[in-house]
Amino acid sequence: MPEESNPQKTELGKWGETYASNYLEKRGYEILARNVRTPYGEIDIVTRKNDRLIFFEVKTRTSLKYGYPEDSITEEKTAHLVDSAESYLQEHSELLCDWQIDVIAVQVDPKLESPLLTHFENAIT
Repeated sequence: MPEESNPQKTELGKWGETYASNYLEKRGYEILARNVRTPYGEIDIVTRKNDRLIFFEVKTRTSLKYGYPEDSITEEKTAHLVDSAESYLQEHSELLCDWQIDVIAVQVDPKLESPLLTHFENAIT
């Protein structure tokens, strides 16, 4: 079943991105954009902190049946993330500075008091 046709999965993804955005803002990241579409795919969150752009891929899961959220980032997805970041930078030449791609994994489990968020810095090089 395609991702777009599963409203529960889409809603979970949007919720995870909002949860991640709140986490980032509390830690001093300036949110520049969310859900940026490029010819290569979507960038979930674009931030700036300490004169560096950080592009975020957010993965949210309610079960570990298929592995941890971060396990879903394949080599193909990695290539799309890099291409998407470079495309964004070409469109926003005023933001010329160092950049990196981070991953945020969010696990939602009813047994936990709050979701478990793991931030992988500079995860894709």
